[in-house]
Amino acid sequence: MKAIRVHQLGGPDVLKLEDAPDPSAGPGEVVVRVRAAGVNPVDAYIHTGNYARKPPLPYTPGFDGAGEVESVGADVKGFRAGDRVYISGPGSTIAGAGTYAERALCSLSQLHLLPAKASFGQGAALGVPYCTAYRALFQRADAKPGETVLVHGATGGVGIAAVERFSENVGDTGSPRIRRRAAGIGAPVRRRCRAASSRARHRCRWDSSALRRCRAG
Repeated sequence: MKAIRVHQLGGPDVLKLEDAPDPSAGPGEVVVRVRAAGVNPVDAYIHTGNYARKPPLPYTPGFDGAGEVESVGADVKGFRAGDRVYISGPGSTIAGAGTYAERALCSLSQLHLLPAKASFGQGAALGVPYCTAYRALFQRADAKPGETVLVHGATGGVGIAAVERFSENVGDTGSPRIRRRAAGIGAPVRRRCRAASSRARHRCRWDSSALRRCRAG
């Protein structure tokens, strides 16, 4: 199979397209034919060496992906060949299932059935963005029903996930195009805030009882 392999830590030039052996499913493992891969900042943090933990070299990057189950190992229940699935989470590795490849070897904790109405591209975009948004909003910020949330970068991967978790959101943007996109995913912009320069600071008064700034990164 074709796979992106990393033999040394560094910038984008360390990502090499190579031929790699096809994975084989052992007990409790599943091989997925990858149809779409999620590209997330954490993948770059790892291959540049800026992540807290370092994977053993060489390795194939990629936490998130989606595709079809190709084969299952012994003792695997709940998945069978042909199932549409999305891949999320590190499993027992540091760098994830290695979705930057035509096939990925996954543990059961990394696999989830993908609804028929969801595309592979949508499935590959679920893991890191939506888990990050959930952790930021509910595990760190302890957001409660009835509160208003200010989402910075509301049209990014994590921002979209955060917007979808709330019926009322406030997004701050700097251009009409981005405002229209934010409104399209349910984030009305009550007041436009734009700093005069990259170093300038601004304050906005929002008509809400609680304001929480959720930031992922």
